Amino acid sequence: MSKPVLLITGAGGEIGHGLIDHLIAAAEVEIVTLDLKGLPEETAAKTREAVTGDVLDHKLVERLFNDHPVTGVIHLAAMLSSSGERNPERAFDVNVNGTMGLLAAARRAAAAAERNITFIFPSTIAVYGVPDRQTKEAAGAVGEDDYLSPVTMYGVNKLACEHLGRYYTNYYGALVENLSPYGVDFRGLRFPGLISSQTVPSGGTSDYVPEMLHAVAAGRPYSCFARPDTRIPFMTMPDAIQSILDLLAADSKSLTRRTYNVGAFAPTAEEVADLLRESFSNAEITYSVDQRRQRFLDTWPADVDDSAARADWGYDPAHTFRPAFEEYLLPALLDRASEAG
Repeated sequence: MSKPVLLITGAGGEIGHGLIDHLIAAAEVEIVTLDLKGLPEETAAKTREAVTGDVLDHKLVERLFNDHPVTGVIHLAAMLSSSGERNPERAFDVNVNGTMGLLAAARRAAAAAERNITFIFPSTIAVYGVPDRQTKEAAGAVGEDDYLSPVTMYGVNKLACEHLGRYYTNYYGALVENLSPYGVDFRGLRFPGLISSQTVPSGGTSDYVPEMLHAVAAGRPYSCFARPDTRIPFMTMPDAIQSILDLLAADSKSLTRRTYNVGAFAPTAEEVADLLRESFSNAEITYSVDQRRQRFLDTWPADVDDSAARADWGYDPAHTFRPAFEEYLLPALLDRASEAG
């Protein structure tokens, strides 16, 4: 039998590269990618087809489904939070219309092939909108159905796409006669802030922790744009990648919802700074609060309740707070610094 084929959009980012490496190493699937900037040659060589193009090019998306027997989609392509605030209309087009076009194409392909297509959608804690700091502190770990009043365009877009995925899976074509029973099996993951030992994200609202980490490890001073008491959930990049793979492989009968929280640890900015000062005695960490980004951070939960993911498909992150730094982040950064030196 031929291997399953996965379509990965936005494959040129770090999550995409990590997924491709894991999937190729497992040798259980073939991969088709779509990315606006394309992939490096060495990565593209590992795929069944690597396409440079826009997720809004609906003819191109349709062609990918027609040319390949796609069994699953991992939809990473998105316009992120900072860019979205500067150009909200473009963000809506890319994030919502791009996702809807992909869902529609996947449904048509599923009906033609007479098998469901699993659709993995990385969402975000930006879908939440806790009204004030007092409520945030009292709420603690927030469940998937609470405080869904996002204040950023990115959060609004992602929440809309979660609803679209639920619609395409459960309610699409309710008034259509002779509708195919095959369609989209949508599965969303609400990611917290992600921290990688390999790259530093730029301009994101949760990026104060990875920025702090990379600056201190490189011996540079860091001025944090968030208040010292700012608390939101985080997870490491390897845990994020593994959660995608685990949800992709989960038995549909075990799933009780369409979108799941995932988290791992939820320190304050100052708790991160204190941990880094333990390892780097010369760490220079100060605070210069960006009130615009702080406003967004204060609407995001202090932590998330991910008990549904743990119960339904065995979500179990490898890295809690201190091990994330001591076992994964700091050793890799120190090795790189040693090689550079």
